[in-house]
Amino acid sequence: MNYSKVASDVIQAVGKDNLIATAHCATRLRLVLKDDTKVNQKALDENPDVKGTFKIDGQYQVIIGAGDVNFVYDELIKKTGLSEISTDDLKQIASKDKKFNPIMALIKLLSDIFVPIIPALVAGGLLMALQNFLTAAGLFGPKSIEEMYPAIEGISSMIQLMSAAPFMFLPILVGISAAKRFGANQFLGAAIGMIMTTPQLGGSMEYWNIFGYHVSQTNYAYQVIPVLAAVWLLSILEKFFHKKLPSSVDFTFTPLLSVIITGFLTFTVIGPVMLLLSNGITDAIVWLYNATGFIGMGIFGGTYSLIVMTGLHQSFPAIETQLLSAWTNGIGHGDFIFVVASMANVAQGAATFAIWFLTKNAKTKSLASSAGVSALLGITEPALFGVNLKYRFPFFCALIGSGVAAAVAGLLKVVAVSLGSAGFLGFLSINATSIPFYLLCELISFAIAFAITYFYGKTKASGIFAAEALTDQTVTNHSENTQQSTVTSGEPTKTNHSSETIVSPLAGEVIGLDSVNDPVFSSETMGKGIAIKPTGDTVYSPVDGTIQVTFETGHAYGLKSNDGAEILIHIGIDTVSMGGKGFIQKVTANQKVKKGDILGTFDRTLIKEAGLDDTTMVIVTNTADYSKVTPLIKGTVTATTDLLEVD
Repeated sequence: MNYSKVASDVIQAVGKDNLIATAHCATRLRLVLKDDTKVNQKALDENPDVKGTFKIDGQYQVIIGAGDVNFVYDELIKKTGLSEISTDDLKQIASKDKKFNPIMALIKLLSDIFVPIIPALVAGGLLMALQNFLTAAGLFGPKSIEEMYPAIEGISSMIQLMSAAPFMFLPILVGISAAKRFGANQFLGAAIGMIMTTPQLGGSMEYWNIFGYHVSQTNYAYQVIPVLAAVWLLSILEKFFHKKLPSSVDFTFTPLLSVIITGFLTFTVIGPVMLLLSNGITDAIVWLYNATGFIGMGIFGGTYSLIVMTGLHQSFPAIETQLLSAWTNGIGHGDFIFVVASMANVAQGAATFAIWFLTKNAKTKSLASSAGVSALLGITEPALFGVNLKYRFPFFCALIGSGVAAAVAGLLKVVAVSLGSAGFLGFLSINATSIPFYLLCELISFAIAFAITYFYGKTKASGIFAAEALTDQTVTNHSENTQQSTVTSGEPTKTNHSSETIVSPLAGEVIGLDSVNDPVFSSETMGKGIAIKPTGDTVYSPVDGTIQVTFETGHAYGLKSNDGAEILIHIGIDTVSMGGKGFIQKVTANQKVKKGDILGTFDRTLIKEAGLDDTTMVIVTNTADYSKVTPLIKGTVTATTDLLEVD
């Protein structure tokens, strides 16, 4: 790679005068621009040395690749005269450049609180769906499965108990997560949730008589908004008492005073007011659903992906839990938001697959295949930002498909009774008697989005793909000419590598790249590989080879095996922002290593305290040199266990 040329190409594409600041991480340039609309996106898309681009949190990110990005960054600094800064400093610049938006701040707050507890809700929800499957009449005949086979009644009853627990005691889960987000003690947050859901509430005594004032003994099981407000008050009180009380009594009296004051105010003021607000929001949503019917569902389905682009969908879990709680109590209409999200995700995936058939560009084809599968499983960001919005028309074609399918789902009264994967696998979350209708709507969404995208691309947008093919041919010819001149000059090149096995660099739980919350990795832009949720804190060399690149921050390593595989180990997502805190690097660039040698360590606790994800990616960055990259293990893996095979 000609680093100077790549830097010049990037500068020319984004505009030198348009650059405010720049930093880099292990794989990409991170730019803060005055105006994103001035970027020559086509030039970057067609640049063979640029693996992709995307925008997030006020940053325009250009993916270069491990081992190259730091050199391109150095050249970019020289050519622009900008100062070198850290990614953390860049985040601050990016946030200052954006105007404060209270709505987006609230959405981020809700997202930070609810995303960590979603696995518990998904587990309870799917158990609820299973129990509903066993007890629903009319699914396999006039009788339910439980009625046809009385022997499973005990199992069904046990499943019902387990499924209800996460929702019944939802305030405890919210209390823990909210306390962490608000900076309070998480166990005190849990205690507030327990106080609000204790079984004694709502019993024979309807109220407490406190100095003649009747305080209702309301049980806040299944509720969200009241406990959010209560834990926010707890955090204010705890911080106040920590600051005011002497250290000799702080440990004892801060928890006592914080809990007793919060508890009293919760039952007297906060709880009743917030319960009215919570019920009002839920009733309004249900009224809107009833009033607009299938037309409203169609409009919602036709705009859902637009909502995803703004990030507003991050607030939906808070609303969905209320709808699901009402269903758990035997009232309400279930979660229709989940159904709409599923239709929209499948439609975007279908449009992406249509692009796979239309394009001749190998880079786009590779991205479209992986991004399309991810979208069908409920993760749409790679499809949205990597493919559909790039061409624009697939995105709007998908809106039509999801709008029609959502309208049909509304007409057929399809609702979810649990959270889950909002895609083809979402049938597990659907009311059992509506599963056939749900699958029918998914097929409608896929068929319409795919057909419109494909035929529009074949007719009205055919010139786009013809231009791509011409560009590809030009790049290929240039590459072939370069290779010929290289061979003539007597410098050998190696394009075929031996098959080899790459071992796991750390202990943990293996997950697919499509589950990673970073579009650069989940879309396989950097290459194929695997991800690991670590249980250990030591990183080992996965091959015999050479350290190609290290980073001062210690969050990533680039290696090249003796057999030619180029491997990136990236610890966590956005952990470069920690500036090296919690990371200890024990190797240097160009150092020879053996399989199993220690590369470094990291502190998982500090990563979590920073609010970051510690998922570690193991990527074969020269995937194109191999016919396939195959994962060798599922589930739990120990360090130096066989992980990937390349051949």
